[in-house]
Amino acid sequence: MRKARVPLIIGFLLVAALFASPTILRTIPPRYLARFPEPLQRIGAPRDQAPTLPTAAAAANPQNLLETVEAEVTIEARPATPTPQLVIEPTSGSTAPKPTATIAIPTIPPTATPVPLPSTVRLEGIEHKFQSWNNCGPATLAMTLSYFGMRLSQSQTADVLKPNPEDRNVSPDELVAYVENETPFKAIFRANGKIETVKRLLADGHPVVLEIGIEPPGEYQWMGWYGHYLLVVAYDDDAQQFWVYDSWFGTSEEPLQNAHKDGRILSYSEVERYWPHFNRNYIAFYRPDEEDNLTGIIGAEMDDATMWHQALHSVQAETAAEPDNPFLWFNLGTIYNALGQYEQAATAFDQARSIGLPWRMLWYQFGAYEAYYQVGRYQEVIMLADLTLKDRPYFEESYYYKGMAQAALGDLDAARDALARAVAFQPGFAPAADALERIGN
Repeated sequence: MRKARVPLIIGFLLVAALFASPTILRTIPPRYLARFPEPLQRIGAPRDQAPTLPTAAAAANPQNLLETVEAEVTIEARPATPTPQLVIEPTSGSTAPKPTATIAIPTIPPTATPVPLPSTVRLEGIEHKFQSWNNCGPATLAMTLSYFGMRLSQSQTADVLKPNPEDRNVSPDELVAYVENETPFKAIFRANGKIETVKRLLADGHPVVLEIGIEPPGEYQWMGWYGHYLLVVAYDDDAQQFWVYDSWFGTSEEPLQNAHKDGRILSYSEVERYWPHFNRNYIAFYRPDEEDNLTGIIGAEMDDATMWHQALHSVQAETAAEPDNPFLWFNLGTIYNALGQYEQAATAFDQARSIGLPWRMLWYQFGAYEAYYQVGRYQEVIMLADLTLKDRPYFEESYYYKGMAQAALGDLDAARDALARAVAFQPGFAPAADALERIGN
């Protein structure tokens, strides 16, 4: 009898010790901590994690960013987070050459009159999958590819997308690269999406993945804001809703439970509320012989310069209507980055931070690093990277920008260390590998 009680007593003492020693819990990798009861998860969360990113000083004249520059100047469109030019010179970090390019106003060709859509559409043959710990991107991609008859497990997609299971983010361009390099199918990543575009893609037989912000429901609200992928499988105009396959919450308020075959209802109004948290990003999937169909649906925004130009007009109008919405200001920063207007981008990111952004924001979107780097605010890049990496050293992008900023400040040993950490964490992250080689040379 006494022997039988010993394991119970030891277990009780262990749990008591964990409750008494939060530091011990904080050393447990989150993928294991997630299996603990919710009170222990709370204790294991970083004790000093602020609910928002550190605020910046109030941006000077942010309203100027809402005024369109009507200049007939052509610039080369850039990706939202381009690879910065490596600077290896000691500098104060307070000044940098200021971009002089102005926004291009491309000529947008007229589009054909859209064909009327059916009031309801549903894609069939998609296999729902619940994600394993922190595996939203790989699980959602495996679900999507099942539509095309590929029966991949999420571990198979994760082996390529995130070799390190602690990697907190798989970006849309990484999902697209997987489809392009590992499958016979095609995918395209676009910003500035519209509900009408998603419906037209579904009606033409193309699965669509939305990148969206979520507030976890039910008893999981304490976890706070997250970025998430949702696979759209159907819509109903009469009910004003989509159905989505959600790898985390299924169709209930309890994670990994109750995945109804129809999917989770996501109303059009919810899309309009949470999709702008990620600049209305979406990925459309298609067969190679369907590219003309896809081009006809997405239209002029297949062209990057046109897409960013139209996104600028849309987000300027949205921000003017909701000037206290930090996500809209962040989107403006992303767009100005893409247009090469880094001073404006930095001002927009400052305004977003001054209003208040979720502390996980830089897990998923890295434009603030880019803008601050380009205008010479290297110490701020390092500060934000250190904050993001604190207690969670799981972001190759943060290591990368930290290393780039350290190189610009002339601290090459520290830069090599940060870039090497990025490469070690995600060997496929080419920008860090390239920068590390350039510094080495």
